[in-house]
Amino acid sequence: QVQLVASGGGLVQAGDSLRLSCAASGRTVSSYQLGWFRQAPGKEREFVAASTGSAYYADSVKGRFTISRDNAKNTVYLQMSSLKPEDTAVYYCAAGTSSGNFRHPNDYRYWGQGTQVTVSS
Repeated sequence: QVQLVASGGGLVQAGDSLRLSCAASGRTVSSYQLGWFRQAPGKEREFVAASTGSAYYADSVKGRFTISRDNAKNTVYLQMSSLKPEDTAVYYCAAGTSSGNFRHPNDYRYWGQGTQVTVSS
């Protein structure tokens, strides 16, 4: 079993930066596919970024967000810059053994509890 705890969310202004963290416990996730998803009110959960050995991003965040992982700390990060009001959502980290469909929530077995990011205009 893997437990994930996400943190780092908050209320920021448009153009600001935030770094989300997701600490894993129970098992090392160095060989796992790690991802970030987000869900805004009334919308479906959507892919944001994934780290599978390479980094992949949704078009909406490419160039602004960076996913990284620290295997020594068993932690994955999402550095967000140039934030926009449309980035407002609950952000979830996830881990799983890759089947190649890293953009889909079903490809992840373990999920963090979510951290709220609110970007004001």
